[in-house]
Amino acid sequence: MFLNSLSGRFLLLTVAFVMLAEVLIFVPSIARFREDFLLSRLERAQIASLALLATEDMIDADLEAELLENAGVLNVVLRRDEMRQLILSSPIPSPIQATFDLRHASAWELIRDALACLVDPEPQVIRVIGDPVREAGLLIEVTMTSDRLRMEMMDYGLRILLLSAVISAVTALLLFLSVRGILVAPIHRLVEGMKSYAAAPEDARRIISPEAKVLELREAEEALQSMQTDLTGALRQKERLAQLGGAVARISHDLRNILTTAQLFADRMETSKDPAVQRAAPKLVGSISRAVSLCESTLAFGKAEEPAPRLERLQPASLVNDVIESERLAVGDADISFAEDVPAGMILRADPEQLHRVISNLVRNARQAILATGKPGEICVSAEEHDEGWALIVADTGPGLPPKAREYLFQPFQGGTRKGGSGLGLAISLELVRGHGGRLELLRTGPDGTAFSVFLPKSISLAGSDGK
Repeated sequence: MFLNSLSGRFLLLTVAFVMLAEVLIFVPSIARFREDFLLSRLERAQIASLALLATEDMIDADLEAELLENAGVLNVVLRRDEMRQLILSSPIPSPIQATFDLRHASAWELIRDALACLVDPEPQVIRVIGDPVREAGLLIEVTMTSDRLRMEMMDYGLRILLLSAVISAVTALLLFLSVRGILVAPIHRLVEGMKSYAAAPEDARRIISPEAKVLELREAEEALQSMQTDLTGALRQKERLAQLGGAVARISHDLRNILTTAQLFADRMETSKDPAVQRAAPKLVGSISRAVSLCESTLAFGKAEEPAPRLERLQPASLVNDVIESERLAVGDADISFAEDVPAGMILRADPEQLHRVISNLVRNARQAILATGKPGEICVSAEEHDEGWALIVADTGPGLPPKAREYLFQPFQGGTRKGGSGLGLAISLELVRGHGGRLELLRTGPDGTAFSVFLPKSISLAGSDGK
């Protein structure tokens, strides 16, 4: 379990990397130690030979052996004045097996020779050549065995490795504690916050509050906080929609009964001889019939989804005229004009009731937006036929959509374009148009006005895309 944790793996990686760094340091260090060891033997041999040259007399064998023992070599050769002279000598146990010239040795050669000495356990007789100290001659060379050199190198290497192990352990422990405090603890807090929120996502008190000091962890906490906030809001909205659906169903039930009675009186009004009543009665009967149909659809299908459209061939000019005539009655004394640019002979396939609701919602939103400014305005409904389908465009000269409305344009209860609006009109219109396989798009919006496009495809295979 420890090795599978972030702290455990970080600890192992730290130890491995520190040991790797120590190995990279150890190799040149051991090569340097070998070079210093050999140079010290050359220096000792030079001192012994100079002492012998100063006497200018022969020395006995015991003193010569003592000088060689103190210098740690077998023979000493000194070249002075182009003359190579054997100063001190003793019996060599075996032939010379390698010669090392330290005068011009490169770093790579020193490292190679040091590693070779460590790897080979057999003692050898070697010759070492170097420059005399203080230029006391042209060169000095000694003959010596490699066993003492290898033993000293092994002892030095073990000390380096022991020191490296201690440094690795201390460094790893410090980094381990740092990582636990800086990374692991905040990550555990983040995980616990996610678990707590998952237990009750509707509870806004469980939304995490960013506290991490590390930039990346704080960004993760802020992203989680944003996601939790959006999800909590969506869950609350879903609950509100469910409650609203139940309320709408109950209201629709009672409203249907009321409208049924009103429809009976409207039918009797059609028999009136009053010209004004005869002109208004058909529109009143049509409006009440659509209201009754809507209530029945709400009761039949609920709030969750709209019924599938019943496609018929219809003339959009007549439908648009009916919508505009109803909106003219709602304008009152306001200076709002309406324009229609729908070819009289155009025929399209759509559900008449659902398309009427879509156009009514768009025109009503445009009228309310212009009324809110208190200034004159114009609403124009046009239609075009393309090879792929039909496009109905509702444009106005109103003030344009506010930023919040553009951000949540087709979301219920959030995309309202006016104070007190619920934003349901556009959400319902989008769903109805999608049911036809079409698209409801915002073409433009700004200080000069707003325009929406309703595209209905001629082919059923054209899938509707998301509204924009």
